[in-house]
Amino acid sequence: MWGLKYLVTIILLMCGMISSYAQDIHWSQFNDNPIFQNPGNAGQFNGDVRFIGNYRDQWRSVTVPFSTISASVDSKSYNHRNLGYGLLMFHDIVGDGNFRTVEMQANVSYLLKLSSDSMHTVRPGLNLGMNHRQVNFNNFYFDNQYNGIMYDPSLSTGEVLVSDRQTNLSVGVGMIYQYYENDRLNFTGGVGLYNINRPNQGFYNDVIERDRRFNFFAKGIYELNYDWDLVPGINLNIQGSYREINVGSSVKYTLVNRLGEYRAVYGGLWYRNKDAIYLTGGFDYQNWFVGVSYDVNFSKLVPASRTRGGLEIAIRYIINRFKPKKITHRICPDYI
Repeated sequence: MWGLKYLVTIILLMCGMISSYAQDIHWSQFNDNPIFQNPGNAGQFNGDVRFIGNYRDQWRSVTVPFSTISASVDSKSYNHRNLGYGLLMFHDIVGDGNFRTVEMQANVSYLLKLSSDSMHTVRPGLNLGMNHRQVNFNNFYFDNQYNGIMYDPSLSTGEVLVSDRQTNLSVGVGMIYQYYENDRLNFTGGVGLYNINRPNQGFYNDVIERDRRFNFFAKGIYELNYDWDLVPGINLNIQGSYREINVGSSVKYTLVNRLGEYRAVYGGLWYRNKDAIYLTGGFDYQNWFVGVSYDVNFSKLVPASRTRGGLEIAIRYIINRFKPKKITHRICPDYI
């Protein structure tokens, strides 16, 4: 079993290095990282400024954990409320070689109303990103550094490592459609295309182009009764030979929603094709949201992963510059 685990670890590290050239990062709580999901989501929320943080820790039981951190902020133009914009940054580190990816993205969107009552809208968006990747070759072990008795790091690796870092620019576009009747009955769907210019990510003289990524998503809220809502969703990513489908639903129970007080809890079950099922939970408190999920792996990696996948946390905070006055009671005039 230990031999199998180490074999799978080596294969996973190699696949991680190869796939990292061609694939973008992914999230289980994809709806809680909206700008990464689609640039059309920039500014698409009720409020003035939105802050979101995401953290994912994956494969801790198999090898060196895959760790990803993301942070974003988006808002609407003060003078032109139909114009949305946002910034996103993520940092990803993988494997023994500390294969590191840092990306900064600028996103803009524009709201177009399809009906006079704003129930039907579309919002096209543009994404521009700067991607930097590097790896620490000094952390690797090579056959030439084995002196016949033991590993000697002072020996030459015998490898010609031309470059350990690469920076490039990427371009993406997207568009979302929203049907919005109220907070408890709405639907949003969108499509996006990323890495349109196919930037070169090769560390060596060979040109290794990042594959274009196509994304489709749909989500909604449907009122079940006075307190309960259904929150289903689907997210599809296609990138080169890589296919990922996430589908499932959460249920929402509203604890309090009156007199300026708002609290609600979430619980859900989701499925990622050929990889994992994952449980989600969340809590709304006023303008705050905290969500957590855990992947239960059922892929061919189970002998090494022991079904352990990844822990993910999402935090959101929305600022409303102009808060409505809280009125707890009204005094009727004497003449009524």
